[in-house]
Amino acid sequence: MTFKVTLEQDKCVASGQCVTAAGSVFDQRDEDGIAILLNPQPSAELEDEVRQAAAVCPVLAIHVHG
Repeated sequence: MTFKVTLEQDKCVASGQCVTAAGSVFDQRDEDGIAILLNPQPSAELEDEVRQAAAVCPVLAIHVHG
């Protein structure tokens, strides 16, 4: 089963929690630390990590669909 991830960069406060939880799906821009979505359709094996990243985001900027 596949799932999709979206990131509202305009809400991001650069806490880095998403990178800690799912570093293969998220990164941060060097200039300001704002999150970057590296893979909007990660493999099913990463779903738990991505859902954890969404849960720990302090501004709920990460959304998991599917």
